[in-house]
Amino acid sequence: MPHTATPTLSSPVPRVADRDRRRTSASVILRSVLEHGPVARSTIARLTGLSPASVTDYCARFTQLGLIREAAAPRQAKGVGRPHVPVDLDDSRFVVGGVHVAVPYTTVALLDLRGRVVAEREVKHAGSIEPYGVLAGAADGLAALLDGAPGSRPLGVGFAAGGWVDRDSGTVVEHPLLGWREVPVREVLGARTGLPVHVDGHARALVNAERLFGRARGSRSVLHLFVGNVVDAAFATNDEVHHGPRSQAGTIAHLPVPGGTETCDCGRFGCLQVELSERTLCRRARAAGVIDGVNPMHVVRAAADGDPVAVRLLTERARMTGRAVGLLLDVLNPETVVVTELGVVHREDCLAALRAEVGDERATAVVPTGFPHSVLAVAGGSVALDVLYRDPLAASPEAI
Repeated sequence: MPHTATPTLSSPVPRVADRDRRRTSASVILRSVLEHGPVARSTIARLTGLSPASVTDYCARFTQLGLIREAAAPRQAKGVGRPHVPVDLDDSRFVVGGVHVAVPYTTVALLDLRGRVVAEREVKHAGSIEPYGVLAGAADGLAALLDGAPGSRPLGVGFAAGGWVDRDSGTVVEHPLLGWREVPVREVLGARTGLPVHVDGHARALVNAERLFGRARGSRSVLHLFVGNVVDAAFATNDEVHHGPRSQAGTIAHLPVPGGTETCDCGRFGCLQVELSERTLCRRARAAGVIDGVNPMHVVRAAADGDPVAVRLLTERARMTGRAVGLLLDVLNPETVVVTELGVVHREDCLAALRAEVGDERATAVVPTGFPHSVLAVAGGSVALDVLYRDPLAASPEAI
């Protein structure tokens, strides 16, 4: 009969504090490789404050799992001892799937370990946005992308959407524009893909993306404001994104904006989401004869072609976004504010208009997203990548 170790008083079960310490050490080492690689193990020890022996042990485990690899050793001067062989991320083996559900379409993507989009496609919603059909289509889209990327092994799937998304239960609790309520996304996508599925709101997902791969690296506090058809925000301090009870933090749709005139479904005037919604932008553009459809990028293209009304609509929207940023800055006072908003991402005059509303003293703290051409794909994939970088050994290939 095989021997099975039984915990005793002399061999205690590892304490929660010990597991947390190991998880933290693994996380800071892998992130150090992400941020500084190729990097010597001795440098990682100096940067992280961990012992050289601990760094060497974790790097050996990451190498065995295929998360990192040894890079080419630098040329060494004659007569000097053995060179330090640097390590770097191995971004050639593994990918994560990303799913982002917006009102007009779902974005599915594959991201590598550096948060770069390897493959991406949009799946348009036809008619009713029935949740189980949308999720089935997303799973099929991911499968097609993986078929087109032979040799890439998926570690998991990240899902992001606007509205009220509960990370812990993996559920879209409520998304009024989609008409979704209590949709068990983790359960449904997990069953269809056979992979671990991680779920979060898109503003929180993008905070994590910016601190890992984007413009908020090194910032001690970060605010992200997402302005699309859905308008919401996320706030992180010391690498921790605030979720609140059942992940309700960041709901700012009904924040009143000075100067607002649109009537909201709640019965009030000037609520942030109805003022800044891409639906509102397109309706105003149609009324002015700028476009004849519902694609907000057509307004951006019209402005690029010199249409003065399109320019005015975009800069006015950016100024109102700036007022919202100013209000949030007053309350939270973050070190960095990242804004994902159509005009601000694509036009310098819109960024200038936003910063003018914020004020000169705080304007430099406000930056556009670091993912202007793939923000929705990155939002989905970063939900899974954040899990990997927070707990590399638990979310590693060994666990799949």
